[in-house]
Amino acid sequence: LNMMISHLFPCFIKHPRLSSYIICLCDICLTACVPPLPEVTVVYQNGLPVISVSLPSRRERCQFTLKPLSDSVGVFLQQLQAEDRGIDRVAIYSTNGARVASSTGIDILLLEDFKLVINDTTHLVQPPRREMLPHEEAERLNDVKFLVQQLYTTLRIDEHQLAKERELIARLEDLNTELEPLEKVKKELSRRAERRTATLLWTGMAFMATQFGVLARLTWWEYSWDIMEPVTYFITYGSAMTMFAYYVLTRQEYVYPDVHDRQYLLFLHKWMRRTRFDVEKYNSLKDEIAEVELALKRLRDPLLLHLPVKRLTDSKQ
Repeated sequence: LNMMISHLFPCFIKHPRLSSYIICLCDICLTACVPPLPEVTVVYQNGLPVISVSLPSRRERCQFTLKPLSDSVGVFLQQLQAEDRGIDRVAIYSTNGARVASSTGIDILLLEDFKLVINDTTHLVQPPRREMLPHEEAERLNDVKFLVQQLYTTLRIDEHQLAKERELIARLEDLNTELEPLEKVKKELSRRAERRTATLLWTGMAFMATQFGVLARLTWWEYSWDIMEPVTYFITYGSAMTMFAYYVLTRQEYVYPDVHDRQYLLFLHKWMRRTRFDVEKYNSLKDEIAEVELALKRLRDPLLLHLPVKRLTDSKQ
C-alpha cells in the first residue's frame, strides 16, 4: 500500500504524516467494502452438513459436524451448550416464528431457512439448497434408516439388557436390605397375632363344649326334655341373631375362615399400632419389590433374549 501511494502520489513522500493518514483511510475503505462473515453458516463436507457457529463466550467459531440420518435438533442444541457453558438458552425457530421440536431430524431442518437463538441473539441461517429426493428414493432412504436402527438395536441389545439387569438386581438388593428389619418385626407380630387368634378360637370351642355339657346335664339329669326344649330353641335363635348381627356390623358372612382372618388382622394391626410399626413404608417396599421382580421377569423373557420359545406340551402333560 505504501508503494502504491508513493507511485501514485510522489508528492506525499515528503510528508510522512499525510502519507500515514491516507493509508489509514484506505484500510478503513477496504474493511468497509468486505462484507462481514455470517455468524452461523452451513456447508456440506463429504456429504455431511457442517454448521459453523460463533460462540458467545470465547468469540470464536466452532464447527459442528452432524449426521442427517441419526442426529436431531436436540442433539445439536446439546452439543452447543456442552461446547460453550456460557449459553443459557438456545433454541431453533422457523422463519414464521414457530419453535422447532427437539426430535426433528437434521435432514428435515436443513430443507428450509431457520433462526438459531443463542441467549438473546437471533441468527438467520440459510443452508444451501439441495434437490428434493424423488418419492421412491425417499422410501428407500426410510428403509435404510430402519435397517440401520434395527442393526444398532441388535448389536446393542445384549449390552443394554445386561446393564438393565444389573441395575434391577442392585435395586432389588437395596429394597430387600431396607425391608429386612421391618420383615423381622412383622413376622414376630404375626406370630403373636396368630397365637392370640388361636387362643380365642379354642376359648370359643371350650365355651361350646361347656354349653353342651350344661344342656345335657339339665336335660337328662336335672329336668326333662319337655322343660329344656324351649331353652334350647331360644339358645339356637339367639345364636342366629348373633350371626346376623355380625353380618350387619362387618358386612361379611359368618364363615369360620373369614372370621379367623378378620380376627387375626385385628390383633395384628393392634400390635402394630402399639409398636409404632410403619405399615405404609412396609407396603410401599413390598410393592416396589414386586415391580422390580416383574421387570426382571420381563427382561429375562426368551423373546427379548432372542432365544427359542419352549414348545407347548400336551394337555395331559
